[in-house]
Amino acid sequence: MSPEASSAPRSLAEALRARDDASLGALLRSRPDLITPVPTDLTQLATRAGTRASVLRALERLDRFALQTAEALAVAPDPASYDALLGLMAGDAGDEAVAGALPHAVATLREQALVWGDDRRLRLVRTARELLAPSPQHPSPTGLGPSVQEATSGMSPGRIQEIVTTAGLPSTHDSVSAVAALTGLFTHRRKMARLLAGAPEGGLEVLSRLVWGPPYGQVTPEPAAHLRWLLDRGLLLPTAPGTVVLPREVALHLRAGRAHREPEPLPPVVEPAATHGPQVVDATAAGQAYTALATVEELLKDWDEGGPAVLRAGGLSVRDLKRTAVALDVSEPVAAFWVELAYAAGLLASDGEADERYAATPAYDEWLERPPAERWSRLAEAWLWATRTPGLVGGRDAKDRTLSALGPGLDRSAAVEVRHRVLSLLAALPRGGAPDAGSVLARLRWERPLRGPQRDGGEDDLRTRLARWTLAEAEQLGVTGRGALSAHGRALLGGPAAADAPAPVPAEAPVSSGPGDKLPVHHHHRPPAARAPLSPAEQALATTAAARLLAPLLPEPLDHVLLQADLTAVAPGPLQRPLADMLGVLAEVESKGGATVYRFTPASVRRALDAGRAAADLHAFLGRHSRTPVPQPLAYLIDDVARKHGHLRVGAASAYVRCDDDTLLGEILADRRGAALRLRRLAPTVLASQSDPAALLEGLRAMGYAPAAESAEGDVVITRAHAHRTPPRTAPEPVPDGPPPPDGTLLKAAIRAIRAGDMAATTPRKTTGTPLTGGELPRTSSAETLATVQAAVLTGESLWIGYVNAEGTASQRVIAPVRVEGGFVTAYDHTADEVRTYPLHRITGVAELADD
Repeated sequence: MSPEASSAPRSLAEALRARDDASLGALLRSRPDLITPVPTDLTQLATRAGTRASVLRALERLDRFALQTAEALAVAPDPASYDALLGLMAGDAGDEAVAGALPHAVATLREQALVWGDDRRLRLVRTARELLAPSPQHPSPTGLGPSVQEATSGMSPGRIQEIVTTAGLPSTHDSVSAVAALTGLFTHRRKMARLLAGAPEGGLEVLSRLVWGPPYGQVTPEPAAHLRWLLDRGLLLPTAPGTVVLPREVALHLRAGRAHREPEPLPPVVEPAATHGPQVVDATAAGQAYTALATVEELLKDWDEGGPAVLRAGGLSVRDLKRTAVALDVSEPVAAFWVELAYAAGLLASDGEADERYAATPAYDEWLERPPAERWSRLAEAWLWATRTPGLVGGRDAKDRTLSALGPGLDRSAAVEVRHRVLSLLAALPRGGAPDAGSVLARLRWERPLRGPQRDGGEDDLRTRLARWTLAEAEQLGVTGRGALSAHGRALLGGPAAADAPAPVPAEAPVSSGPGDKLPVHHHHRPPAARAPLSPAEQALATTAAARLLAPLLPEPLDHVLLQADLTAVAPGPLQRPLADMLGVLAEVESKGGATVYRFTPASVRRALDAGRAAADLHAFLGRHSRTPVPQPLAYLIDDVARKHGHLRVGAASAYVRCDDDTLLGEILADRRGAALRLRRLAPTVLASQSDPAALLEGLRAMGYAPAAESAEGDVVITRAHAHRTPPRTAPEPVPDGPPPPDGTLLKAAIRAIRAGDMAATTPRKTTGTPLTGGELPRTSSAETLATVQAAVLTGESLWIGYVNAEGTASQRVIAPVRVEGGFVTAYDHTADEVRTYPLHRITGVAELADD
């Protein structure tokens, strides 16, 4: 064996053992499931990295070219050289783009521990090969079929010899050498060209139909002459009665050596469909941001006294969502978005009462007191990190149940990643550039090709729909304006607000799996890297920066309206909160937009009087806040309603009506519209009703009167607006897409523990008696343990021990004993890299380390 071959790693564990801490940290950061929990040593880490669930997760995070590289390795000989892999990817003619991008793809697969070995012996981990290699049940994405050796594994030796002889090769003494000779023929370009040149008419056409897959075809028991010619020479091999397959080596010859019809080494470019001035984009986005704030406020004001009931299974009913859409003057999908956004921001929740309803939370009142830009940034941050997906509302779940707004089943863990990635692609465009949606979707499909159709169904896969929803929601929320990312939207991502171009991609050294496996990396072929997720502290700073950039763009609230003679008031812009709240009581909103139109009606004026306002208060309020004189019709309306207000008093008998004017009570009794109230006169100034006071109030008001409610003491009841709030609630937690990436502290501690555990497991030690198998703890008697440890204190030698902690977890450690006393040994623990004390009774046994 050559020195080079002996230095190559013999397993994935050995390849991981040869990595430095930075490379090992990159692996654990990209595949956090590998340290949940922390492996005891590198052998266990390698085993976990080869499990089906972990490999599937890693494959799903590969871009299209890295996945194509892994697929090519799955159909290559195991192990394969880098040159052989390059031939499969670039073909016989070569491809500069493929050759330039392949080193980075191989480095990515090595970093992900999906490939190990140096350039001479590249190996795909066994589980990945099983997932990607072709089989009759699971065809390879390359469209290639089984190799000659695999396809002839059940064939009789006599038939194999017939095929070899008919193909023009000398017969052999055994099937193994015959298959090898046939494989050599099919992989020899000139010999195969001569063989195919003699194919009968129609033979090459059959091969061309199978060459790019699927490689299987059907034949009759008596095939045509051109099919018989192919079968006799092994160019088609039988796999089952009536079924034949095109061998992999034949297909590769016909493909000119390429494993894929169209290798995709470079990501699709996201092109701007239109370019707008940055100021126009920011102003448009700010206008949308203001509309977003107004919409959320209107939604929760509408639910101020208790919103819709919660369905038994959770969520809003279809009818309540329609009512909400009508109240907000938007479509039902858009209404679902605003409801879910308020829920994600912690501004609404269910009240938890017996008759459970949705209502605003106490956090809503605190949110209202903040400046508009800060209120928007809180909504935008909640949207950016939410996994609840309002676009799914109205669809069906896996059990064919309707998905409702605020209900269960709307979380999609991929939503956060897709949302961040779409906005990052927008941030990479020049300022004011609005992307073509198709190019964004194509880029996302290239970056995560295996994240395909999900259980949600539909013609588009889930990631594609998430991207479409992101583009629409970002516009509605004001993160983008006219399709382009705004300055405050750019700041929300944590990037520079004034970036005119994508940040340069930092050069990354290729990951080394062992000696001699470093490859030159052509950085100009690398796709721009996605920005790493922000930490909570970084996101807080980004949110503050976004609010600071948005604040100057939002309109200043006004302290006045324009009163008109037709009993309307026009607010030419956003109003200060006290003015808006009072107008909301005194008048009805007739239309919204750039200017809000309010209409005064007898019912709205009576509502203000019921809230405890006197007519003089209303006149003073309007005179103070109107830029135009108070119109006479409005003044007359207020005085007229005030004159009648409270003339009738309604209290609880079941209910009664009293009035000093007995003539008025007589009119009420004579009015046929009051028949349902079942009134009768108790005294000249008192009528009694079998209806409750609230129904009596509504009935009299419907008849055109203006009664006032009365307390048991005879005082007028002032009905102020009641704000129903839920108990304190926290915003819903996003559903993570697998274990979260470890932070630097955890990563450093995990690597140290894995290294130390590996040292304990692999350090040579002196064996006595029966040799220990891998992972087995040493076993010695208490007396032997004590004697060995005491001797090590005197000699200063290190020991290998087995230790069981208080929770019953066993581990191997390498320690250097310092002293032994009172049933405890104090030693420097190489595993923890610190001095520790261990109870002797928890040490299962000790073994001395080998002298070398």
